[in-house]
Amino acid sequence: MSAEQTETIRAILRETVSAHERFAASGLASVAAAADAIGRAVIAGRKVLAFGNGGSASDAEHLVAELVGRFEGERRPLPAVALTANSSVVTAISNDYGYEPLFVRQVQALGASGDVAVGISTSGKSRNVEAALDAAKALGMVTVALTGRDGGRMGRDADIHVNVAEQSTPRIQEVHRTIMHAMCSIVERQLARAEQRV
Repeated sequence: MSAEQTETIRAILRETVSAHERFAASGLASVAAAADAIGRAVIAGRKVLAFGNGGSASDAEHLVAELVGRFEGERRPLPAVALTANSSVVTAISNDYGYEPLFVRQVQALGASGDVAVGISTSGKSRNVEAALDAAKALGMVTVALTGRDGGRMGRDADIHVNVAEQSTPRIQEVHRTIMHAMCSIVERQLARAEQRV
């Protein structure tokens, strides 16, 4: 390994640690609020719909995998769907209607009052994510915006805004993944407490 490679790796690790520390200074309450919303919904038998584009699409699928599978503890599977995962649905809607309604139509098909919609966008300006959160709110769903930069209209209009106010897309994505893990940990603990009371 060259000195240049070593310094590149160290610099990236320093940057992501700093981004995490900046978020921790002011963003923890929003993470707890998002986790509480998801926990209340799944305990009540409602579901989570998650969506985003590109790297945020993979984050949506990652979140859903942790909920439907497991995160750290053994527990029942939790109802969650990533609106990015069905290639036939994604390509049919995009081909027939265009890209902006991609998540809207799925929210309208699958969402219901009391469910939670988690829209992920590092810019906060993804039009199809904004539109889907609007559609979710119209159905009575709780809307969570997981954003970067200033969060845009998506963050301003969501019920819960979890904002990583960084400019670098990779740093935002790294903090988003840690946030999602924290949310899953809280949800699992809430579920365990709820099931102990039954």
